Amino acid sequence: MGMTDSLYSIESGNFEELGANWDGRGVNFALFSAHAERVELCLFDDSGEHEVARLTLPEYTNEVWHGYVPGLKPGALYGFRVHGAYDPGAGHRFNANKLLIDPYARELSGALKWSDAHFAYDIYSEDKDLTFDTRDNAAEMVKCRVVDPRAYDWHDDRRPNIPWSNTTLYETHVKGFTQLHPALPPELRGTFEGLEHKAIVDYIKALGITSVELLPVHEFPDDQHLLDRGLKNFWGYNTLSFFAPASRYYGPRGLVGFRDMVRTFHDAGIEVILDVVYNHTAEGNELGPTLSFKGIDNFSYYRTLPDNHRYYINDTGTGNTVNTSHPRVLQMVTDSLRYWVEHMHVDGFRFDLGTILGREPEGFDQRGGFFDVMTQDPVLAKVKLIGEPWDIGPGGYQLGGFPPGWAEWNDRYRDNVREYWLNTEHTAPGFAARILGSGDIYDIRGRRPWSSVNFLAAHDGFTLNDLVSYNEKHNEANGEDNKDGHDHNRSFNYGAEGKTDDAGILEVRERQKRNMLATLFLSHGTPMLLAGDEFGRTQDGNNNGYCQDNEISWVRWEELSEADESLSAFASRLTALRAAQPLFRRESFRDGMEINWINPGGGNQQQEHWEEGGTTIGVHLSRADLADVEDVWSEALVLFNPYDGDIDFKLPESTSGWRLNLTTSDPTYVDGEGEALKDSYTMGPRSLAVLHPA
Repeated sequence: MGMTDSLYSIESGNFEELGANWDGRGVNFALFSAHAERVELCLFDDSGEHEVARLTLPEYTNEVWHGYVPGLKPGALYGFRVHGAYDPGAGHRFNANKLLIDPYARELSGALKWSDAHFAYDIYSEDKDLTFDTRDNAAEMVKCRVVDPRAYDWHDDRRPNIPWSNTTLYETHVKGFTQLHPALPPELRGTFEGLEHKAIVDYIKALGITSVELLPVHEFPDDQHLLDRGLKNFWGYNTLSFFAPASRYYGPRGLVGFRDMVRTFHDAGIEVILDVVYNHTAEGNELGPTLSFKGIDNFSYYRTLPDNHRYYINDTGTGNTVNTSHPRVLQMVTDSLRYWVEHMHVDGFRFDLGTILGREPEGFDQRGGFFDVMTQDPVLAKVKLIGEPWDIGPGGYQLGGFPPGWAEWNDRYRDNVREYWLNTEHTAPGFAARILGSGDIYDIRGRRPWSSVNFLAAHDGFTLNDLVSYNEKHNEANGEDNKDGHDHNRSFNYGAEGKTDDAGILEVRERQKRNMLATLFLSHGTPMLLAGDEFGRTQDGNNNGYCQDNEISWVRWEELSEADESLSAFASRLTALRAAQPLFRRESFRDGMEINWINPGGGNQQQEHWEEGGTTIGVHLSRADLADVEDVWSEALVLFNPYDGDIDFKLPESTSGWRLNLTTSDPTYVDGEGEALKDSYTMGPRSLAVLHPA
């Protein structure tokens, strides 16, 4: 095999710290596998093409195989071969012909080249995975790289530590946001270094964003079925390695570029939140490839069917489910999270299909092992934790079911707000609850309004522009006959499907965008803005761009119209208003705020008013404790009219009268331009208005 084992010796080492860890003199390797019979460490030359040594890990302690290689240094490339039983029916899929990724690898080298050799069984046999494949996959396999995580000088980097009640999230994609930006040199487009470019950071800062939430940046492959269709995995929700950054986003400085990006955002006072996928891996179902966990200890790492361990429990819909009920697997997840906090300095995480992590054998458990560990962990309990509170398994919808300390994506907010601005009857009660922080969901166990992450659009679904431009999804480019993606989008095109030159249609679309953006930033809870929604980014009606690594998904910076620029300015005005006025970002459900919902006739909304089904309403917010705070409102009115016609709104009594601050009917209106309003205010069709005491 061209190997010279005598180049390296191996000692017993230790089992305490998993992965490849350099101590200044050599590298200790430790790999958990409860069911393996032997583990070999394979070392490669700098090209990753030639195996130069194969060393058996000499010790096995507490279900951890370990060994120490003196003289080995950071930069060394390696992988594992794990020997054991190939018995799928019993949940074991060992095949030492397959080079495997270390679950704790801090960096991967090379690109995964799809090959039949990556499968532990003969893919052409009739019995499929009950057969055994002897082909070696090392030539097509990525290699792990030894990294010294302490080598980077963070200087005086400090976390912004933005209070939850002041947080504004911005969901974006490393490549999608930077690939077409005209200010970036070509070598930085699509990279971590591109995202830290001054033009990008200054833009995000000026928009009023406090926290950038990045779609997955853990290493992930492009699925073979996508490559066959000329597509790629753009979103990245198919993790290959939980510690390694996605090398596809590397710029000239490689791994260092990620840390530089974080430090640059921190210098600007902006947090970095990572969207993470610990619920499944890229190894798929029983017919998927053997790349790492499946060949290391399949029975421990994945949840299998109790009565037939050949098959996986598939609560994720992706073929497999990570078994966080196993203590070593739970340790891997939390070790990974701590690594990203302590060595990469990220400020929090959004957990894809987060309900999976709270699953135990009997189902979802708010007191399950993962949640208990996170609650007491001295590192992880102090960062921002955001759950996507659903999966496709039994009892998988857990909105409001996460423990105190967690925020959650609130899809009910998205749906209620969309339906309300379509002027759908009987939507006002749900809309009112969402505006006030969804206390009907979160006002329990001392949870705060910020627990509700409010959003109108996210990576999955229509953009805000497409929400008001299309009645139907248009996913033909995905190659799935337009059968993928959501069908119930609560969208409306206002007279033309997609792009149009009709001035009347364009005017109402722009107003509806302003209405929804204003609703988002004036609602209690934590607002999350999808990148580009502030200037009307479109995906041409595609509501499932997971495989579109092209201009469908990339932000088209040079195509912004005058209307787009106007919307962006309006969005910045909204974030500034929210930041300046505590009335719109309450910290507690018990802050003494008085809340009165009013109807156009000027009276308080009574039960019969809510039941009648009308939609035009207003809310009067007041806090006596803010009365003496300079430049801060102690009361405000927000009026909502989704009806396509003027509404005369009788205003509550005020000694000084009311002054219009902003209206979505006229985005150029400046606070104080008009005279003080005493008795009434005429709202334009489909509009929102904010008033404060004159």
